[in-house]
Amino acid sequence: MPGQDMDALDESEGSARTVTYGVGLVAGAIALILMCLLCARAIF
Repeated sequence: MPGQDMDALDESEGSARTVTYGVGLVAGAIALILMCLLCARAIF
């Protein structure tokens, strides 16, 4: 098997982690907004 470029692997893993955290934050924000809207509608 050919050797692996560890620096390139580390860089791509860092980029993937950043994208994953970004998607998670956006999904969490949307879920929070929806929950607030649903609770406000149920209370008022």
